[in-house]
Parts: sequence; structure tokens; C-alpha cells
Amino acid sequence: MNSIGMFDNTKESLGDLLEQIHTGKAQLPDLQRSFTWCNEQIVKLIASMSQSFPIGAILTIKVNSNSSFSFKPRLLEGVQITKEPIPDSLILDGQQRLTSAYMCLRSGNAVQIRDRQTHKVQERWYYIDISAALNPEIDRVDAIISLPRSQTQKTKHRKIDCSTAEKEYEQLLFPVSAIFNYAQWREGFQKYWNYEQDKLALARQFELEIVKRFEHYQLPIIQLRPELSKVAVCQIFEDMHEMPTPMTFFDLVTACFAAEDFSLRDHFAAVSQQLSRFGVLQGVRNTDWLSAVTLVATYHHRERVVKEHPFIAQIPTVGCGRQNILDLELADYEQFAPITLAGFDRAAKFLHGLGFVHPEDIAYPSQLLALASVLAIVGLPNDLGRTQLERWWWLCSLGEVYNNWQNKRTANDTTEIPRWLAGGAIPSNIHSVHFNRARLLQVTRRQGAIYKTLNALLRKQGAIDFLSGEIIRDVKAFDGEIESHHVFPEAWCKQQGIPATRYNCLLNRTPLKKDTNRFIGSQPPSVYLARLVDEQGISKQRLNEILRSHYIEPKTLWSDDFDAFLDSRMGDLSLLIEEMMGIKLSKGNLAGMK
Repeated sequence: MNSIGMFDNTKESLGDLLEQIHTGKAQLPDLQRSFTWCNEQIVKLIASMSQSFPIGAILTIKVNSNSSFSFKPRLLEGVQITKEPIPDSLILDGQQRLTSAYMCLRSGNAVQIRDRQTHKVQERWYYIDISAALNPEIDRVDAIISLPRSQTQKTKHRKIDCSTAEKEYEQLLFPVSAIFNYAQWREGFQKYWNYEQDKLALARQFELEIVKRFEHYQLPIIQLRPELSKVAVCQIFEDMHEMPTPMTFFDLVTACFAAEDFSLRDHFAAVSQQLSRFGVLQGVRNTDWLSAVTLVATYHHRERVVKEHPFIAQIPTVGCGRQNILDLELADYEQFAPITLAGFDRAAKFLHGLGFVHPEDIAYPSQLLALASVLAIVGLPNDLGRTQLERWWWLCSLGEVYNNWQNKRTANDTTEIPRWLAGGAIPSNIHSVHFNRARLLQVTRRQGAIYKTLNALLRKQGAIDFLSGEIIRDVKAFDGEIESHHVFPEAWCKQQGIPATRYNCLLNRTPLKKDTNRFIGSQPPSVYLARLVDEQGISKQRLNEILRSHYIEPKTLWSDDFDAFLDSRMGDLSLLIEEMMGIKLSKGNLAGMK
């Protein structure tokens, strides 16, 4: 053995390493922290391994009698062994990755994650959408599905139930926990589908393109030799855990462009100054900017190929996925960056007309990228085109279209909206819109898409602050504090025994100044309205006009009739939403464009 070298480099198959963890042969030293990864990190890890992308090296130290010291070992979280064995090696770096992989792929139990905001432990099951994973136009991250402990989840767009194997087969959802036992899962899948040829072919393709990648996945191992001192090991451990900021695709493209003597970082700094002139664009990140430029570049490349080769079989795709961005050439960036910047300029002005002033007003930043890209491509639309764009914006925001598969949604809109504005077919994202009037009662999350969008819609329609009499839109434009506050105060509702799901719903909230909310306090509407008349000198007629600017029927507040207020406001807001979205709300389905 070379006495100078203090470590060895080797490789270990993922399956073998997870088996060592399962049997306790590989453990953690007592100086390791607890498992802290959240859902998003685990989804990205699964997506990377499913594409054979590297997830980084693992640092270990051998455990044997030659060690000059010993750490107290402990099992990785999720490992269940009655009698813990003496480990062969300790994992110094890679705990979060290996714990995630073990719980997902080998433990057979739900994965215990940490919620990013509350830090509470949650249990999740992970699945791969087979069709989505085999579709090269869909980002792999979007093909990974995370379900709660019940293995069921209902969203506005889709109901998923994987509580039985048969339901997994039916929905073409593969549990990642069966990745190293695929033959058994495939047998059940084939029987369920009565050995239909198309399903057999799908299972074979999924095995070759996805499952085999896990089975053959190799992890680089840096193994420290046991004769290292404890001080040296602790120093190495500390150096490895300084939590460096992970690289983004912006960093990677910056490095590529630097080889051609172009500073992408400096260029974006100049771009950022231009964007910051508009409040609504101040949240645009460097990765957002690069995504938008890529959308515009791939769109023009696609159109050029179609024009030059009208009968081409495989048309280039428009997109802003990681691969699209990494394929972006410097010449394309330099050509389309000015066009894209003009698109953002037009988008800011367009959104100001819709009542969007600050970055937090935007429900989906990816929808902003689509808007900027489209306006970079088509320029300023005519009056009819603007009306179409407005309807698209309200449809996708209120319809929560961008909740999932955001890169795919953005690419679709960038491709299809220019054709639509030129008289073509309605974009596919619009066809996917479902909006039920009941959503106005069901939504309670203050930062959700419908909350943000409806608040902007009320600002656009000229909502007026109860106390100051100022137009909310003007207050927001000049950095005034406007928030969504209760119309019937929470404290009063609790006293009346009104359920939290009703008094916290979207219908009982409206955009108001912070001072106005303090003035309202916990008083019933009839009391604070009377105070506005008596103490502030606002006439009852004017006060009623202010209430109607929020689509509130005044008599329901003067009489403190909470139920009548909800019914009346639901009807009025539904009519407003129908007008803005250009659809007729009926049972949550898109009945057709007006």
C-alpha cells in the first residue's frame, strides 16, 4: 500500500450500496446531522438517477482494527434492524443522497421528508409516470409524482389513486420502491392488461430506458483509509460540509460562453438593470432570463427549419428545458437576447394594464416567461390580439394551468399563441382549463394562484379602499401595502360559529390597505361601516359604491348576513371571471370561448 496516499477511488453499484445500508454494513458516524431533505430535492434525485446523470461522489472511511480512533455508528434513517451489526464503512459525505435513495428504492416504506417551510416530518411515496418519462419533450422532473401516505391525491386537474397495485397499473404509474424488483411488478402489470401487445411493448421500453439505468447505476466512492487521525477525518468532514451553493444551468452556460470570451454574468447584470425599471419584472432571475431567450431562439429555429424544409418529418421542438438551454449557442444568445428583452418590456406594460404591479402578484413566473417570449416573437398585438392575450392570461392563471409541467406548458404557449393570434387554433393549454364556481369557496391559501389573480382582477376593475377612498391599483403602484383581508373579520366569524373553511375562503377576502384592516378590527361589518360614516364622514351612498367596486352587495354587510354575502359575491365574481376568461362556468368545464 502506498503510505503517502490517504484515500482510494472506486465505484459501487447503487443496488449493492443500498443493500449494504439495508444490512447495516454501511452506517453513519455519530457526527452526522439528521436527514433534512425536502420533497423537491428527492424528486430531482430520482429524476437524475433515472437519466444516469451523476449525483456526486460518496465519501466513506473503512472501519477495521487498524483505525486509530472510532466513531459511534448509527443506521441511516429508514433502516430497521433488530440487532445493529458492526459496520464495514462509515458514510462521511452523501448521507442525504443515500438516505433519500434508500428510503425511495429499497426500504419498502414511505419516505420521511422534511417540509421546506414547516420543517415537519411528512411521509411520501414516489412514482414515475411511465408515459411522461418516455416522452422526450417532457422534463424528467415533471414525470416524477409524489403522493402522500395515503397514496392518493386529488387536484383540480387530476385524481391519482395508487392505493392498490391494480390502480397503479391502470394509471401507468410505476412505484420507484419496486425499481429493484421490476420483474415481479411487470408480471402483475402484464396480467392486469391481459398481455395486450401495446402494454407489453410499453413495459419493455420502460425497462430498457428507465429501469435499467437504476440497475446499472454506479456511484463513485472516495474511501479514506482507516489510519487517518480523528482530527484529520473531522477536518475533511468539515471541509466537505460547508454547504456550497449548487450550480444552476445559468452557471453552466456562463462557463461555456466564457470559453468564447463572453461574460454572460456581466450581460445579465446589464439586462437586470433594464428589467428593474418595471416593478413587476424585479423578480426575474438569471435562470428565468436564460429560459426566455432559449424559448425565443428555439421558436425561431423551428420556424426557419419548417420554412426551408416544409415536408420535414421531425420538426425541432420549442422549449426551455435544461437540455434546450445547454444547447444554446452564443451566436443565438447574442441574436435573440435583445429581442427577448423587448418582449419583457412589452410584457411589463401589458401586465400593468391587467393590475399586476409587483413580482409577488404573479401567480406563475413561468407564465410570465411565456408572455414575454410571445411578445418578443409577435411584437405589440392589435386590439383583438390583446383581448386574446388577456383571456389567455386569466384562463391560465385562474385555471391554475401552470401548476404542473411548467416547462412543457411554457413551450406549448410560446409555440401555439403566435399561431392563435394569427387566426389559428386555440392553444392546447386553454383547452385544459377547468374552473368551477365552487373554487371560490374552496380556496383558502392566501398565496395561491387564484388569490393572487383575483386580487389583481379586482385592482384592474377599480377596487377602492374602504377607509382612504384611494383606488387600490394606484396605492399598489406606489409601493403602498395592500393585502388580502377579511371582509367579515375572523374573530367575529368564530364568535358566530362559522367554520374556518368558510370565513377563510377567497370570497371573504378582498384587497385593502393595512390601516383599513386595523380600522375594521374584529367588528362586524355593520359596526365598522357605521364608524366609517360617523367618524370618517363618508356618505352611505359613497360607501356603498366603494363596496360594489369590490363586487360586494352592500345590504349583506349592513345586515351582517354572512351567508347572503357569500352567495351574492360568488354570483358577481363568477360573472366577472366569465367575462375575463371568455368562458361560461358550468360544472368546472370549459364550455367554449365566447
